Amino acid sequence: MVSKILCAVDGSHASEGAVGFAAELAQQLGVPLCFLAVEPVTEDRASKGRFWDSRILTAAEDQDRKELAQARAKADAAGVKDASCVIVHARDVDGAIVDYASEHGFDHIVAGHTGRTATSRIGSVAYGIAEKAHCPVTIVH
Repeated sequence: MVSKILCAVDGSHASEGAVGFAAELAQQLGVPLCFLAVEPVTEDRASKGRFWDSRILTAAEDQDRKELAQARAKADAAGVKDASCVIVHARDVDGAIVDYASEHGFDHIVAGHTGRTATSRIGSVAYGIAEKAHCPVTIVH
C-alpha cells in the first residue's frame, strides 16, 4: 500500500507529466506528496571550476524553486492536502532521489523520462531510479 509519494522534478516536459500523475495519485489515495529537485551543481563542484561565481548557485537554486512552486501549484489544484518541496545537492541524480526516498520513508517514487535516442527507451536518470529503488517506481512518459 502506498503511504508517501516522492516525485522527482527537473523542469522538463517529462517531469511535468510526472508531477500531474503524482498529484492525481496522491489526491486519490489521500497520501502525502513530496516534490524533489536534485541540483547537480554543488558549491564544492562549482568552486573548482574555471569560472567560479556564486551567482551560478543562486541561479540554479532559483530555477529549482520556480519548478517546485509550479509542481506545488499543480498539487494544490488537484486537491492534494499534504504536499511539500525539497532541494538536495548531489552529482548522482538518480542515486540522490532513491537515497532521499529511502531515508525519509517514501514507498513510491514517480519520475518522468525523456529517452530520446533510438537505442534508449527510457532516460538514464529514470532507468537509474528504477534500477536502484527500494520501492515501486512509476515512470511517466
